[in-house]
Amino acid sequence: MNAPIASASSNAAANASTPAAPLVIPRPAQGEFESVLAHGGFMLLDQFGVIEATGDDAPTFLHSQLTSDIQHLDAASARLAGYCTPKGRLLASMLAWRAGDAIRLLVPHTLGASLQKRLSMFVLRAKAKLADITDSVAVVGFAGDVRDALSSVFEALPDGVHVQLAGPAGSLIRVPDAGGRPRYLWIGPRADVQARLPALESRLARVSPAVWDWLDIRAGEPRITADVAEQFVPQMVNFDVLGAVNFRKGCYPGQEVVARSQYRGTIKRRTALAHIAENAGVRAGAELFHSADPSQPCGMVVNAAAAPQGGFDALVEIKLAALDDGTVHLGAADGPALAFEPLPYALPAEG
Repeated sequence: MNAPIASASSNAAANASTPAAPLVIPRPAQGEFESVLAHGGFMLLDQFGVIEATGDDAPTFLHSQLTSDIQHLDAASARLAGYCTPKGRLLASMLAWRAGDAIRLLVPHTLGASLQKRLSMFVLRAKAKLADITDSVAVVGFAGDVRDALSSVFEALPDGVHVQLAGPAGSLIRVPDAGGRPRYLWIGPRADVQARLPALESRLARVSPAVWDWLDIRAGEPRITADVAEQFVPQMVNFDVLGAVNFRKGCYPGQEVVARSQYRGTIKRRTALAHIAENAGVRAGAELFHSADPSQPCGMVVNAAAAPQGGFDALVEIKLAALDDGTVHLGAADGPALAFEPLPYALPAEG
């Protein structure tokens, strides 16, 4: 029996009067990982919110604010983007796509309200309006062998990464594979998604949204949340490699800093994939220390998620020199050690 989809904002309101609990990274049951990896599964992604921009000037306005080319975003595509401070530090990451005449932004839920408010401050005379529509839509992630299940909702499936198909049920976007498994995002009207859940559950396992967090990490896609806002320029989290920065477009906040980092010197910090076997202190924003230089941090955890084999997988921003020799540890030079693994894409040679 499927549970109703609670709106994210109503959940936040219900919890507003209670003290903040210690941050705990949720751990899905082992069988949930196995279902997705061996067969396929879907998950309701309440860790995301959706901001919608409408009006004649909405594409031009967002183009002037975000790191990607939004003005030329077509109806069949989606695009990663970042939003920076004037100093070039990322405030948020997002996925942008067109929904009819509107442009929608999929953002970490913890940043939705502040991001919508901040962007709205700069609209000025532009014919554009931004609204948080999280309560009226649902975001569903699919991973693994899910073609048959999705065929009950959509007439066709996107045939490439960041290709979007729109239909009566909403938007279906192919996102990067993780562990060799294809992945899709369905963003549709909340009531319609709710009505289709029983049919989906008869075809496919429904699993924890925390599985999606792990899949994002295995895909090598950092997510800028409130815990790490204003910590990184885009290249530090590989956004230039992932297509989240357009270096030929016009100005946006922080553009000069981002361009200078790209063209005027070696990029000395990147994001890497690592496994942390121990549980203590694993969280976004936790500092990393190198065995040869315990007095100052050499990096920071960007995202972390429970891993199927136990412990945690993480995307960590780190000095490239720290990967050459010695060991890297969480929290202190004698903290849990990180075991580094290859990313699913190549980074440019830095020289």
